[in-house]
Amino acid sequence: MISDWNGTTGSAIRKPSAPVTHGLIALCCLVFLIGPASGFNPGYGTGAALAAAQRAYFRHWGVVPAELFQDAPGQALTPASALFVHGSWVHLLGNMLFLYVFGAMTEERMGRVEFSLFYVGCGYLALLGYAAANAGSEQSLVGASGAISAVLGAFLYLFPRARVTSLLPFLFFLPVRFPAWVVLPFWATLQWVAAGRATQGPGVAYLAHLVGFGAGFGYAWLRFGRSRGPARRVRPAPSDGG
Repeated sequence: MISDWNGTTGSAIRKPSAPVTHGLIALCCLVFLIGPASGFNPGYGTGAALAAAQRAYFRHWGVVPAELFQDAPGQALTPASALFVHGSWVHLLGNMLFLYVFGAMTEERMGRVEFSLFYVGCGYLALLGYAAANAGSEQSLVGASGAISAVLGAFLYLFPRARVTSLLPFLFFLPVRFPAWVVLPFWATLQWVAAGRATQGPGVAYLAHLVGFGAGFGYAWLRFGRSRGPARRVRPAPSDGG
């Protein structure tokens, strides 16, 4: 849930209109449900057959760095198609929660068409950057993390004083409100540390998060300059993710 208040008076203001954000969430959920990772489609079989179908599905629609820079037809499109494919329920729900929390205000500030192009473009760059840094990897990369990280970066620039309610594990998951300029750089720092420790292979593509975050912040800085939106409080928001 998201509630917005005027940062000065505390009075309720209009909830942002975000048809693109909601449409992206619906599309990602639909793609997941009809794909093999959800386990809901009996056409993919069970057991070993299902596992093989999942590997083939991710390889077809996801980014395989070792193949991306070859001349194989269609490979250039995979950084875009991979944005709508997720590997598990946790992967899907975590990404969609972040998009739901931070996407609406960013979309309203940019406008529907610009936000759509921004989301896909920055997501493409994020996956492309990861693939370039891991050009020999045969592992399939899927998920909207890079695009959503770009949304976080843009949100940080546009609404640095927005109050973000986070649930911190080391405080027994008590809700604590911090401004976006505290929460989001802290999140990006965690991604940086994790990326430095990550090894090539299955797992979280932290580098894609960093590329997306930087691309989103840079775009907002170049596009909007000093014309940022008013301070708002946004709650609740997750404490981490990818």
